[in-house]
Amino acid sequence: MSDLALPLTETIHMTVNLQVTYRDFPAPVSADERIGERVERLERIFPRIVTCRVVVEHVESRRKRGKLYQFRLDLSVPGSELVVNQTQNDKHAHEDFYVAMRDAFDALERQVKKHTARSRGEVKVHETPPHGVVSRMFPDYGFITAPDGLDIYFHANSLAEGSFDRLNVGDEVRFVLAEGEGEKGPQASTVHPVGKHHPG
Repeated sequence: MSDLALPLTETIHMTVNLQVTYRDFPAPVSADERIGERVERLERIFPRIVTCRVVVEHVESRRKRGKLYQFRLDLSVPGSELVVNQTQNDKHAHEDFYVAMRDAFDALERQVKKHTARSRGEVKVHETPPHGVVSRMFPDYGFITAPDGLDIYFHANSLAEGSFDRLNVGDEVRFVLAEGEGEKGPQASTVHPVGKHHPG
């Protein structure tokens, strides 16, 4: 696992807090620099980016022999959080690191452009992310019950901080609801554990 702290190189100047993690594989040559360049490009589109978290996994493909690179990108901006989460069911997960990276950042760039357009067009009221309680847990996913009784699916990879293994039924969480519904109904793109055992 490799964690990247800025500045990346002398030629890249960013104010974004960039965190890059490679899970159980070494960083490819020039990966940190290429990721930094894409984040710098996002910052030129929307200069108020606060944090960008990048997690890359190299996992066995379920469909064919070999491994796929999967990117999860979390971009924190004032009043919102933009997320791209590749999975094996996603056509953008790829055996080539840089192809998977390109597709993930292209998707995030589209979200940033939409967010920028909305920010220019209207003044948003900053709302507190919705809260809920973990109601069911499975090996790599779970369900959150919202105050209105709605059950919301979340995957282990959607946990923004802390360990999925430490999450228990009854724990309170904050979450960001993804646009559209998945196979299991409404789903959370990002989950933040709260309470005395977790950062708030």
